[in-house]
Amino acid sequence: MRHQITGTTLPVLQVTLAAGETLLAETDRLSWMTNNIALQTTTGAGGGGGIFGAIGRAISGGGLFMTEFTAQGGDGLVALAATVPGNIIEVPVAPQRGFMAHRHGFLAGSSGIEISVGFQQSLGSGVFGGNGFVLQRVAGSGTAFIELGGEIVSYDLAPGQQLLVHPGHVGMFEESVGFNITMIRGVKNILFGGDGLFLAELTGPGKVWLQTLTPSKLAHALEPYLPQAERR
Repeated sequence: MRHQITGTTLPVLQVTLAAGETLLAETDRLSWMTNNIALQTTTGAGGGGGIFGAIGRAISGGGLFMTEFTAQGGDGLVALAATVPGNIIEVPVAPQRGFMAHRHGFLAGSSGIEISVGFQQSLGSGVFGGNGFVLQRVAGSGTAFIELGGEIVSYDLAPGQQLLVHPGHVGMFEESVGFNITMIRGVKNILFGGDGLFLAELTGPGKVWLQTLTPSKLAHALEPYLPQAERR
């Protein structure tokens, strides 16, 4: 499997598959492909567990189903475009070396990648549209491609070193990084609807990738341009 990430503001992932190779992706992420790519929709891909694995993926922000793209008779091309301005990054996944990504982070991966719920917590109706804060767990073995919003700022945290981050800016981090949601009292913020500010507490060791474009800020920027019916 060979890949190329093209573009800047709205990048596209182009994956070249050898005959018989398979790429996993959400069902609605295909942008274009060559005519020798066979598609199969499945509930078991990307985490196994049949319907229970599919439900877990749906809770984590993914779809109930996944699509397998398989090249037939020779090399085939599959292209997946980003949905928001930002970046697509490649991460090598191995046993005991998984990652946590934001709820819509997983874009695609090789057939050994597993996607499940890594963390879920309600943060009030004002945060993430009332859906709470959810992280996807990216595990298994192979290559995964993660979509992050805006620019990426990364840190290598030493053992015990902590970083407090607005939850929307958490893009991805290694599973070795400790994670907790904490509240700072005395800070009034209309986005959180209370006398407190929720922050993600990341504790090393491990690497973290922060995204500069948060879902709430993107929604707030687009809201004036939406028809009144869609705002409700």
